[in-house]
Amino acid sequence: MELGTIFWTALVVGFSGAIMPGPLLTVTIGESVRRGFIAGPLLMVGHALLEILLVLLLVWGAAELLMSDRVHTAIALVGGCFLIYMGQAMYRDARAGKVTLQLATAEKRVAGDEKLPGDRPASGRFRLHPVPAGILVSLSNPYWSLWWATVGLAYITTSMTRGTGGLVAFMSGHLLSDFIWYGLVAGAVAGGRRFLSQRFYRGVIVVCGVFLVGLGGYFVYQGLS
Repeated sequence: MELGTIFWTALVVGFSGAIMPGPLLTVTIGESVRRGFIAGPLLMVGHALLEILLVLLLVWGAAELLMSDRVHTAIALVGGCFLIYMGQAMYRDARAGKVTLQLATAEKRVAGDEKLPGDRPASGRFRLHPVPAGILVSLSNPYWSLWWATVGLAYITTSMTRGTGGLVAFMSGHLLSDFIWYGLVAGAVAGGRRFLSQRFYRGVIVVCGVFLVGLGGYFVYQGLS
């Protein structure tokens, strides 16, 4: 892959993972209700620091192993198959109306004092700052670990064939997708949800699902060849 291709595909793949409902989305909505738009970017700073550290540890500790032909092939096949599975599941669920953004529901739960990471019961009302909260919520999500063990690892090995520039292109696209989506969610909550309809949300998921199936097929092809 060329550097531009690595960046743009990493952006779309990262966006595909970011838009799916999960604990980080719930915390983003809750913190945006309390703190306003700035909560989204702050949570993503913590999330980004964790992912940068993870990638650096993987590259520094296993760079030679990851560049092995057999390991690269195995990772590409596993990552490609997971992308195909994730893409077709996203497409199917979005078309069937099984995936919803549910901003209003999450806000009501927050208004009812549902516990979020960093909450301390009793009178202190202490809440963790969004940056460390972004780290802890990401670590607590098993899907995050699964993604990096499959798709993320496949992307790392692919981008490393272009050297440091390839790795930077991948991480730049991936992290930018998180900041775009969660910034959009935070803005929607702070601004009264004027521009995030369920139809638009499901349409984005359908498009991303089709893209993931195609990219997963490319990874599998690369692994087999």
